[in-house]
Amino acid sequence: MTNHSQQIVQKLWNYCNILRDDGLSYGDYVEQLTYLLFLKMADEQTRPPFNKPNTIPKGYDWQSLLKRDGDELEIHYRHLLETLGKEKGLLGVIFRKAQNKIQDPAKLRRLIADLIDREQWMTLEADVKGDAYEGLLQKNAEDVKGGAGQYFTPRTLINAIVDVMRPEPAMTICDPACGTGGFLLAAHDFIADPKNYQLDKKQKARLKHDALRGVELVDAVARLCVMNLYLHGIGGDESPISVKDSLAGHPGQYFEMVLTNPPFGKKSSVTVVNEQGEQEKESLVVVRDDFWASTSNKQLNFLQHVYTILKMHGRAAIVVPDNVLFEGGAGETVRRKLLHECDVHTLLRLPTGIFYSQGVKANVLFFDRKPASEKPWTKALWIYDLRTNKHFTLKENPPQAQRS
Repeated sequence: MTNHSQQIVQKLWNYCNILRDDGLSYGDYVEQLTYLLFLKMADEQTRPPFNKPNTIPKGYDWQSLLKRDGDELEIHYRHLLETLGKEKGLLGVIFRKAQNKIQDPAKLRRLIADLIDREQWMTLEADVKGDAYEGLLQKNAEDVKGGAGQYFTPRTLINAIVDVMRPEPAMTICDPACGTGGFLLAAHDFIADPKNYQLDKKQKARLKHDALRGVELVDAVARLCVMNLYLHGIGGDESPISVKDSLAGHPGQYFEMVLTNPPFGKKSSVTVVNEQGEQEKESLVVVRDDFWASTSNKQLNFLQHVYTILKMHGRAAIVVPDNVLFEGGAGETVRRKLLHECDVHTLLRLPTGIFYSQGVKANVLFFDRKPASEKPWTKALWIYDLRTNKHFTLKENPPQAQRS
């Protein structure tokens, strides 16, 4: 992160500490910044040297906020969020179900006029404003009490995975559980890096608008993801992120590469009311014709989903917990089918505690989808254990594991 990025993060974050006295969480604060930053940048784009048409409905733009103060500002801000949340495309994703969490009009005015309006965001380089926003997301994730660590995969791990996967300019890349967009952003940066590829104008346009696709279930996280990509120069009037349940069905699109860290820990469930009128969680078995096994295990369902959205010879890297490797029943069925239908070539075992949920034992599974075959495609699985710095290869029906 550049010094300018760090200065912006610190400036914005210091004001968050003031708002916390009013009960505003880190997550709420970053969310409010997202709304206001987007409106400020949209306003800047209507002025020289950009001179673009205003994409914000008249009367609900940045200037409408600057003109108001006191209770009038707070009331207008609430109406603005509600109105923009009904729009389509990128606007709809950013402002979907948006609510004002800053109840003190004076503090809202200061955030708008004194902090955000004084910076010319569109003239900042993408790495400055993008890194600044990413820094806020990381601070939010590191907040143990109220952060969004479950949606923020450590960037060092993401970069390592992307480096070995080596995405290419012609690929369409998907993350079906994209969180704040770390995998998509890293894939973009890898392809855009001149040390890896020399992109022509057409390839750069494709990378910005068409190469990356993500799905996120939680509205608040999806808006953080879209804003994160937008500040890094990815996307346009249409959102590259869909807000929906990936497991509900096949998207109707196939991808050359899938990079993802699906949610850990909980099985798919729905809230039901029992005979006593009390709410309780009930396991939800996901039944899909394109799945090998019907189960309520979220990790097994995501593993199956990733397989179904890969093009033939497409490649995947997915973070999975230990239970996916050893669980019986549906787990065994999924593993056997995966080993048969794909070349499951690498398993990276991660150190315990690498995620913000301490104690979770996680692994990264790498596999390539292959055509139908009578014989299993997986002939050997290379395992590297970062917990012990040992590695070995399991071969098909070996007398013993081949170690090195």
